[in-house]
Amino acid sequence: MATRDFSNYFLYRWRYTIGYVLIGLLLAGLLLFAGLYLPGGLSAAEMESVVRSASLSLTDSSSLAVVNLPYYAFQSAILTTFGISIFTIKLPSLILGLLTAVGFVMLLRRWFKPNIAVLASLIAISTGQFLFIAQSGTPSILYLFWPVVLLLLGTQVTRVKKFRFLWKILFAITAALSLYTPLAIYPLVAVLLTVIFHPHLRNVVRRMSNFRLTVVSIIFLVLIAPLVWFVIQTPELGLMLLGVPTTLPIDIGANVITGLKQYFQFWSPSATEVMTPVFGLGSAILIGLGLYRLIRTRETTRSYLIIFWIVCLIPVLVVNPSFTSVTFVPSMLMLAAGLTSLINYWYRLFPLNPYARIAGLIPIIILVAALIITGFTRYAYGYHYSPQVAPLFSKDLALLPKDTEQIVVSKDELAFYSAVAQYRDNLAVMTTPTADTVTVTREARDQVEGFEVVRIITSARSVDADRLYVMQRP
Repeated sequence: MATRDFSNYFLYRWRYTIGYVLIGLLLAGLLLFAGLYLPGGLSAAEMESVVRSASLSLTDSSSLAVVNLPYYAFQSAILTTFGISIFTIKLPSLILGLLTAVGFVMLLRRWFKPNIAVLASLIAISTGQFLFIAQSGTPSILYLFWPVVLLLLGTQVTRVKKFRFLWKILFAITAALSLYTPLAIYPLVAVLLTVIFHPHLRNVVRRMSNFRLTVVSIIFLVLIAPLVWFVIQTPELGLMLLGVPTTLPIDIGANVITGLKQYFQFWSPSATEVMTPVFGLGSAILIGLGLYRLIRTRETTRSYLIIFWIVCLIPVLVVNPSFTSVTFVPSMLMLAAGLTSLINYWYRLFPLNPYARIAGLIPIIILVAALIITGFTRYAYGYHYSPQVAPLFSKDLALLPKDTEQIVVSKDELAFYSAVAQYRDNLAVMTTPTADTVTVTREARDQVEGFEVVRIITSARSVDADRLYVMQRP
């Protein structure tokens, strides 16, 4: 009997195109859902991010001496252009999250086979950690964005001959700007160590034009010159960029226990502003399998790079276990390597039987589908139904009436609402009312005397639902 040629089937010929379309639709839907609905409010870190963005001033160089300066400048530009709301506060991270996901798909296509790229991408964009970071209006997304862009551009430099000088310039620009973000130096260190120790990359760098390398180096030095100046002026800034805690002593034992719980306490999941465990049990098993594969194939460039990267991050996570986001990209690369091992093992069992090869993909597809569904449901339930999480996110900005001309706030809220007033016309922020009609926050209601409440603005919370008060003088 003749062997059936599956390559003539429509679904087979267009399988990767269908897969990338599904990735695009899923990504757009998840980011919009996360940005608009879950968690649907602002955390304390997001409010602090708005304050930082509003404080930037080209006339005051000291205001620029902050970590994550490129992000704050981007957020300030968006708020100035579109006004301030919960969505526009999150919009910079949503944009960077979209670019990160697209870049990650392209990176996986260059490092792995197309089928692995599709499956690993679907898992990565549906994880609770990625969704939370992508919707959070804080610089946390940069922990994912910079490594993905650096690795993608580095791959272009070493593998693509067309426009290679342009790729080098873009790599230098990205590398320089990434250094304004804490811990971003470690992917660069891993890249440098890989270039030094891997024979193929050493040979690639040795053949590069000295003139072009000089031009690229000058661009890099010009862009990091302000950062060097800021670090000289404020040495603590350098420690923050390296991820070194500025408070001593450091309880190494407690940090190790905390880190292990964040990654391996599968029997007791929790959600605050960080969802733990960071990865589900299924994803963690694939990541472990991927690490084993990288050790077995340690002669490859990607094995060198990821192993050096992990070695650089372990000491940082020991002294500061809160930086769980920095492990996302190397973990997803190891997950892709784990999927490669899983699929290759099945193919080796049935090298010539097309029916067995296709049948073997069914449980793998079920596994990937389960990881996607559980990743999203962990995020959705953790940030929508958990009573411990709801109080951590405020929707007061969305509840603030559009016609408010004066808002009375507590001293703790003054910095945030003053930043809001910079991007909102005709809004005055006070700690003591001076107008006849004012809006008062819940925390400042005891500060206002001689006014009558004419309206109470509430949220959907089961407790502390009275968020704002509209008051008038009698």
